Formats: sequence, C-alpha cells, structure tokens
Amino acid sequence: MVKPLAFKGEKPKKRKRTTKDEAGDSKEDGPPNPPKTVATTAATTHALQQQQQAEDAAEDENWVSAEHLSDIAGPIMFVLPTSTRSPPHPPTSLSVDQLGKVFAQKIENLVEGLPDSAEPHDVRQVWIATRVVGSEGDFTFKGHHGRFLACDRFGLVTATREAMGPEERFCLRPVGAESAAGGEGGGNGLFEVQSGRGTYISAGQGREEEDADTALPEVRGDAEEAGENTRIRIRMQARFKPKHKVEKAEKVRAKISRKELEEEVGRRLDDEEVRKLKRARREGNYHEAMLDVKVKGKHDKFA
Repeated sequence: MVKPLAFKGEKPKKRKRTTKDEAGDSKEDGPPNPPKTVATTAATTHALQQQQQAEDAAEDENWVSAEHLSDIAGPIMFVLPTSTRSPPHPPTSLSVDQLGKVFAQKIENLVEGLPDSAEPHDVRQVWIATRVVGSEGDFTFKGHHGRFLACDRFGLVTATREAMGPEERFCLRPVGAESAAGGEGGGNGLFEVQSGRGTYISAGQGREEEDADTALPEVRGDAEEAGENTRIRIRMQARFKPKHKVEKAEKVRAKISRKELEEEVGRRLDDEEVRKLKRARREGNYHEAMLDVKVKGKHDKFA
C-alpha cells in the first residue's frame, strides 16, 4: 500500500474524528447504558409513600364518636337526641349563627340516617372543645365565630360572649354503666351536658308546625332531670382521639422493610422470619425477637 509522503522528523498527523464516529465508537466500545431499574424503583416508592400519606391524612379527618371523657378535644359536633321523638324528627345538631343564636340544624351528612355516622356539612355545626384545667369533666365550647356556648339562669342557650365565665362552663356526664361508678364513660358516644346551675341541655318538642316531619326541636338548658331528651351524641375528628393516636403510632412503628430487617440481622431472612419480626415490632417485643433470629442464624451457620 502506498503511504503518503512524509519527511524525516515530522510528527504524524492526528486523524480528525467526527461526531458521528465518536457516537459509533461509544456505542461499540463503551459500557452499556445503565439500567433504569433503580430510578423506576425510587419513583414507585415515592409514589407509594405519597399515596400512604394521603390515606393517613384522610383517615385523620374522619369523624368518630367520642367514647370517653379523655377523647373529647378539638373540633366536635353535638348530635341532638331528636331521632327518638314522636313523631320522629330527622337527626339535628347544636348549631350557632354569626350573631350567637343557638338552634337545632338538620344534619345532611349521614349514612343511612344513622346519628352515629353524622359529620358536619356547615361550619356553624362545629365547636372547639377545651377541658377546664384542674377539673374532672368540665369543658368550654367555642363556636366558629369565636364566642363561647353559655346557658343563663332562665335556661336560654346562646353563644355571645368572648370571655369565659361560670355560664360558659359545662360538665359532661357519660351515659352508661361505667359512668355511675366514676368511670370515663359507657363507650356509647352519649353524654349529658350539664350547666353550672345543675340543669341539662335538652332538645324538646318545639313549637307546633304544619309539617311535623320537618319540624326542628327547641334547644333549652333548663331540664332539671336527665332523660332521653338530654342524651347528646358527641362526634369528633379521629386525629384528636387518644386511641387513634396510639393505633397510628403502632402502625408507623410496624412499617419496616425486609431490606432494613436483613441489614440489622446481617443475613438474608426467609418469609416466616420477616413476618415474625414485623409482628414483634407491632406488639412491642421487637428486640427479643431480633435477638432470637440472630442467635438462630449463628446456630445454622456452625451446624
């Protein structure tokens, strides 16, 4: 092959490489493109975490019935005992308007008309419950307009005062077998709301109207004895309930991946060992179960 003319001592010329050649060489000689498995796995994990967070947030916003005095805190809803009247009235709530007038309002958010499934559809139905410091069962209830629920000596229930006084203080008495023995409540979600004068808030028959099915009861605070008219159901947000908080903490504590368990043990685990450790993490004996798994691994190694 005839070579091009070259002089002695002349440095050979470098061949210019085009972008196309470099691209071709990189495909032929270079390492293959890294797999997208890692990125895909990370994206999937992130999506699952976001979905779980959304589900937890939705669960926190659910409304449940208060079972004990220790449950009551934060936003609540009073469901009046109107569904047992004759003729029966639709379930109603204790509501307040912007001027402080307290009235019974029909509840729209119900499942099959059951009072224990009631949720507020109007901000006027929501009260903020706060326990009085140093008391056993005394609470104050603030409406959406920033004023406290009160009952005067005539039995008139209003919410017009911004400051708390004796008339703005109520004692909640759980309805149930345990309440008579000084317990926290019967667990049925029913309470009696007693004013500072010893009278109870009740939902009476109200004035006569043409359509009895749509008639709303009258809210009074002068009932001297407890009865069916004074048994009020208290609904609250799940995130303020102590039992819900404990269950949520246990759920978070139980969340641990197989990879994390294997890293802590120092070897690969079978399915039964993973289930055992996760169950122990939920039940609170995680460290003992982890020690048993580690000891078992050492015995198998030297067997």
